[in-house]
Amino acid sequence: MTDYTKLFSLAGKKAAVLGAGGIGREAALALKAHGAEVTCADKDPATAKATAREVDGEALELDITDSDAVERAAGSAADLDILVLTAATNVRKRILDYTPAEFDRVVNLNLKATFTVLQAFGRRMVRRGRGSIVVFSSVRGYVVEPGQAVYAATKAGAIQLVKTAAAEFGESGVRVNAIAPGVVETPLTEQIKQNEAWYHAYATKGALGRWAQPEELAGAVVYLSSDAATYVTGTTLMVDGGWTAVDGRFTPPT
Repeated sequence: MTDYTKLFSLAGKKAAVLGAGGIGREAALALKAHGAEVTCADKDPATAKATAREVDGEALELDITDSDAVERAAGSAADLDILVLTAATNVRKRILDYTPAEFDRVVNLNLKATFTVLQAFGRRMVRRGRGSIVVFSSVRGYVVEPGQAVYAATKAGAIQLVKTAAAEFGESGVRVNAIAPGVVETPLTEQIKQNEAWYHAYATKGALGRWAQPEELAGAVVYLSSDAATYVTGTTLMVDGGWTAVDGRFTPPT
């Protein structure tokens, strides 16, 4: 008989969060709070160390665009139960203004590195016959606006990578899912927050009429990592405040 009081327990589980600032920091704190042993990895060693101190875990300097470094990290974490990937970047420019270097920078981190991480860490989880991988996508994987072409394409691509990995890893007992946040107050959205009209437009686009705080994504991470989601794989969990449910910004008279 299932003990539902322990449904979200991560006691005895080993987790790694790749991208340990912002949303990643909150994910690490939540995983730790539910009993997991958490490794915090980030390209910025100071960020990795700061979050690791908060969760009493290991800090790892890791550039996930370096495939050799990712392979080494995966090899040293062969007993990992939970992997959370939050690292991403964006260059807000219209298609006609994008440079090849900017295109490569966004694609290399958001899409190519996602594939590298899925391959390296997934291989070890498949061998062990268990594990949960959570990849952060975005509402931009579904809906777009001017200036988001490359970012949106990579986030849509991440969703398809997650679906394929779920299909390929599933028979070995490994689950792979994505989380698609809406607008979240992080350094990545600092440009928007500086423009009052832009900030307000985003706040009122969703059903809740406000931006998300990073900690509001943590529950989804815990859920997908836990035994509460043992039959959930290949899906994208929208944590967008109703952004993709609302048609436009105008509320007509009724």
